[in-house]
Amino acid sequence: MSGDQYGVRDQDGWSHSFVVPPMPPGPPPGPADGWRAVGVGLLNLSGLGLGYALMRRPLLMLVCWAATGLLLFTVLPADPDGVSGATLTVYGLFLLLAAVHGAFLGLRNRLVWPAKSPLAIALGVLLLGVPVASGLLYETARKEAVEEMLLDRLEKADELVDKASGQTFSSTQSEFRRALTAYDDLTTDHPDSRAAEKVPDRLKTFYTTVGAPYEKQQYCDAVAPLEYLRTVPQTVGKQDLGSLTTWPDDRLATSLYECASESLAGDTEGWHDQFSDLLTTFPDSEQAAKVEPEVKAAVDKAVKAVGGDDPCTAVDRLGTLGSQVKSLPGDKAGVADALAADAGRAEKSASAGVYTCGVDQYNDGDFAEAVTSMNDFVDANKKHKNAPRAKKIAIAAEIAQEVPEAGKKLPTTRSGGSISVTVKNDSPDEIQVMYTGPVTGTFTLKGCGTCSSYSWSSTLVTGFKPCNGNDNYPQRTISLPVGTTYFLHKPKGGSTSSAASDTAKLESGYIYTECAYVTSGYGLDS
Repeated sequence: MSGDQYGVRDQDGWSHSFVVPPMPPGPPPGPADGWRAVGVGLLNLSGLGLGYALMRRPLLMLVCWAATGLLLFTVLPADPDGVSGATLTVYGLFLLLAAVHGAFLGLRNRLVWPAKSPLAIALGVLLLGVPVASGLLYETARKEAVEEMLLDRLEKADELVDKASGQTFSSTQSEFRRALTAYDDLTTDHPDSRAAEKVPDRLKTFYTTVGAPYEKQQYCDAVAPLEYLRTVPQTVGKQDLGSLTTWPDDRLATSLYECASESLAGDTEGWHDQFSDLLTTFPDSEQAAKVEPEVKAAVDKAVKAVGGDDPCTAVDRLGTLGSQVKSLPGDKAGVADALAADAGRAEKSASAGVYTCGVDQYNDGDFAEAVTSMNDFVDANKKHKNAPRAKKIAIAAEIAQEVPEAGKKLPTTRSGGSISVTVKNDSPDEIQVMYTGPVTGTFTLKGCGTCSSYSWSSTLVTGFKPCNGNDNYPQRTISLPVGTTYFLHKPKGGSTSSAASDTAKLESGYIYTECAYVTSGYGLDS
């Protein structure tokens, strides 16, 4: 290639011209230099293509810049999971290829700068700090990304707790569990993170939020969430909970006592299970010590109520109290004996109160219930002072089911009278004869072996007179006072005949006869 031609004029007026040779495109090739090759390779390992730049290979330098830029675009901003292994492998192979290729070119190509190979090697070694420093900076950014991610998890757990605040525990229990799991994961998997450092304060908020019904004195509503809080140490380590481990205990004991007391006073369900939990879980607590006095007061109240306007309800209440109090745990010395005494008193009072209940039922016209109550009372209290009258009330109540007029007055224990009444049985069935009025009683007559039932048509014949066939009818004579006596004849021994009643107005100077007989298809009559 020819150079440029220039001309000059000297002081004598003569002109001269000369030709300047062209600039070479790069340093001329020199002899092979291994140290220079090493320097170029090291310079390319920085990822900036500086080895190519010092050899005036701008396109190759731009390729290195593009590869490094693509890497930065891929990995920035830093992700908590870091750079994928595939990405690092591909970029590492590229840098190795650039280093080997640069070393090959640097073996015989001189550098624009520095002139000496040792200086190039030193510069390459120094620039290796660029990827190392970049890696350290990236790791710092990645760790910060992890911290931000963990703080975001903490915030989401806080939102769950805040969302559940003020709602019923049953409807928000799943949210509380999810939040607690998130807190535990932070302290277990990332104990040194900033988010984990905040967990203890969050747990305090968690406990106060879950146990909020207690602070509002909503003791029954507080039982379930406080019981749940006692299970938290199974999920979160005690070292993270600290004093929160025992935080629910006294509150739960108080809630169990207050809720059970309210239920016991209001005669609603639940108090037995709650007192049982209290006595079992916190047997030495102040609240457990108040259980027996509370039970005793409830028994006293029910005993007193037997003499009130609704004795039957009081009796039922005493019976239930007796069985429930008997099943209460009482492992602590003295408690078991006291509770057993309360249960025994309740059962005894309930048994005795059945008489009062039966009287009330009789007076209210509930004769069937009165029969059951009085029979139960007599069966359980055969030696009780009211047993004789209870038997008579049961008789009168049974008669009053057929003849309501018989139940207008409560029977007494009076017996005997001046009027003779003979009751005969003109039927094949054994019968029970019950009567009430001025006096009340009952007896049984055997069936008549030679008797049979009368047809319904024969009873319509004028002059029909049962008990006139012979003198061998089973019979019994009793003495009754003047006045109206109500009779009821009931077949026994599995007979299908129905009961029959009769009303007799007894006057002095007469002898009376009652006759029991059977009409076919229409039951027993008198």
